[in-house]
Amino acid sequence: MSQPPLASTPLAVVILAAGKGTRMKSDLHKVLHPLAGKPMLLHLIDTVQQLTPERTVVVVGAGREQVEAAVAPRGAATAQQIEQLGTGHAVAQAETALNGFDGDVLILYGDVPLVGAATMQRMLERLHGADAPAAVVLGFRPADAAAYGRVLTEAGSDRIARMVEFKDANAAERAETLCNSGLMAVASRDLFALLARVGNDNAAGEYYLPDIVMLAREDGRITAVIETSEAEVAGVNSRAELASVEAAWQVARRARAMADGATLIAPETVWFAHDTVLGRDVVVEPNVFFGPGVSVADGATIRAFCHLEGAQIGSGVEVGPYARLRPGAVLEEGAKVGNFVEVKKTRLARGAKANHLTYLGDAEVGAGANVGAGTITCNYDGFFKYKTVIGEGAFIGSNSALVAPVTVGDGAIVAAGSVLTRDVEAGALALVRPEQVSKPDWATRFREKMRARKAARART
Repeated sequence: MSQPPLASTPLAVVILAAGKGTRMKSDLHKVLHPLAGKPMLLHLIDTVQQLTPERTVVVVGAGREQVEAAVAPRGAATAQQIEQLGTGHAVAQAETALNGFDGDVLILYGDVPLVGAATMQRMLERLHGADAPAAVVLGFRPADAAAYGRVLTEAGSDRIARMVEFKDANAAERAETLCNSGLMAVASRDLFALLARVGNDNAAGEYYLPDIVMLAREDGRITAVIETSEAEVAGVNSRAELASVEAAWQVARRARAMADGATLIAPETVWFAHDTVLGRDVVVEPNVFFGPGVSVADGATIRAFCHLEGAQIGSGVEVGPYARLRPGAVLEEGAKVGNFVEVKKTRLARGAKANHLTYLGDAEVGAGANVGAGTITCNYDGFFKYKTVIGEGAFIGSNSALVAPVTVGDGAIVAAGSVLTRDVEAGALALVRPEQVSKPDWATRFREKMRARKAARART
């Protein structure tokens, strides 16, 4: 049977996400648990988009409202599996959503989030091989084959002779090391016709998707398997498995960061988000956590024990140690945020500094400004938030509170310990504190008086 060239063949993707995920012990649907700050299912959907599918269908079941809400912004349709009757039954639920579609169908699993676009592409290319396989299965060889279904091939080829679920396998079949990941590529014109013939005469009484392979073989068709690594098809059924998959993802991401020109002093202690961007010659010291939405330009340094999320960091910027950048933090070229400084929805212009023990929220800090230790922008009155503007070259003395809305003009100086409630004009000095008073010998007399009082109490 001849097949059209891959480039001209439309693609649909069916992602199974109907399982209850009871082992997660969570109110959050299993496939929505985050991996590197993004739900597992969305990792998979975003990877699939690299292949520009014509349709994407997510098969939902328990907790479907959560899944539907998550995938709708990605343009994915959903199909409901009311009863959990096996993987074959689950895929069959997508038939209506794929009505009128004629092309290739990739079958994926929402709890197997790390499979890459290149592997998906290999599956599709094999489906269009000269021998025209009816289906292509993605196999792997795990360190422990455990209870995985087995794939037995014809000698010396990738053609499948038999596929069998572990529960139904005999001792010889269980000795096979090539296992079935569950991922599959099938032409739409074959898929649902084969599924309609799948029965449930097996140990679990379920309709198994892999049974279509043997049904195709009965029809005289060939099916094939391609192999990938165990890590790429790692599934998540528990929080421990999620942690394991997260760890594997982080190892790969750290390696890529260093290959792209960043220095990680202690790679195993740095945690990235799915969208972290690091420039060349960035240095990341130990124990740094990147939440979603962080970009770091060339030559910046992130010192130890920093937490960053939703922040843009310019070239040559220095952050930390022990700094926290929250969403909306923008540090322009050469700016510096030091130890125990928190920045939220604030822009520090070129060369601006906040070196110690400071909170900057809802603020604009001009180029070259210096914000002293212990400074706070008081941006919230319990009901609304307000903005603080600090001009270019301004100097904010230590332990100052800037009660927003307030503006400090270019080049102005705010004396240490000030509480600003009104604007300060450019070039001015603002002093907002009582005049210092010194009373000679007061401390000496006070101590003598208190010692005498203490002695008197001791005698009574």
